[in-house]
Amino acid sequence: MARISYVNGQYVDHRNASVHIEDRGFQFADSVYEVFAVQNSCLIDGDAHLDRLDRSLNELSITQPMSRAALKLVIREVLRRNHITYGALYLQVTRGQADRDFPFPSDITPTLVLTVKRLKPFDYNAVSQGIKVISIDDIRWKRCDIKTVSLLAGAMGKTQAKQAGAYEAWQVDGEGCITEGTSSNAWIVTQDGLLVTRSLSTDILGGITRKTLLAIAEKENLKFEERSFTLAEAKSAREAFSSSSTVFIRPIIQIDDAKIGDGKPGPFCLNVLKLYGQYMENCS
Repeated sequence: MARISYVNGQYVDHRNASVHIEDRGFQFADSVYEVFAVQNSCLIDGDAHLDRLDRSLNELSITQPMSRAALKLVIREVLRRNHITYGALYLQVTRGQADRDFPFPSDITPTLVLTVKRLKPFDYNAVSQGIKVISIDDIRWKRCDIKTVSLLAGAMGKTQAKQAGAYEAWQVDGEGCITEGTSSNAWIVTQDGLLVTRSLSTDILGGITRKTLLAIAEKENLKFEERSFTLAEAKSAREAFSSSSTVFIRPIIQIDDAKIGDGKPGPFCLNVLKLYGQYMENCS
């Protein structure tokens, strides 16, 4: 069955989907995006993702392509036409097509693209396996809180991780502190059992799964703190894990050459993973 994508008001065969070569998203990365997890035909944290999309558009003064109600109808139709029960939906908005020039053009119609792909259902046994990460310098721009498609630094870091036999790369700022992964938020559990993740600022993206996990931690009376932590503190932590919408939560068993804890996924992380799995079931 052919994949169906949405491009500027048209549902098209994915193989034929295209935008203009002078679209500013193509030439300037003048564009924002969101990725939604789909579990049991339900968008996980859909409204939170749309809230973040609105914020990104506002920060860059990109016109909303349509109302939220209309956008939800398009999302629903894309999922229906592709018969998606479990997967990921990718939504991108660019400033639109214009003659190539650096200043933002006025009176321009934004480009809206949606694509989907099938993924396996959330599987606790699969995602609870430990992963390795490496540390790299954070070379990104100073507005990492905006979810733009300017992802070359992340792609370089992810490639470096793959070449090193790791799953992810954690980025380190000039002060020696972890900012976030190339496509995930970073977490540690201290030797005292305190859950720690970096506070929100322009240095990191406000992850939707991050937000949900903090709400779960508060509900379950788990001790947590939002603050910076160094690479050295991460390597000496009792546990560590990463989070994102489509890879969920991944226990980390090694950072660079340092074994985390006993080198196996720890009980704190596995408990949080179970709680998040239950949360997704309730969303469905």
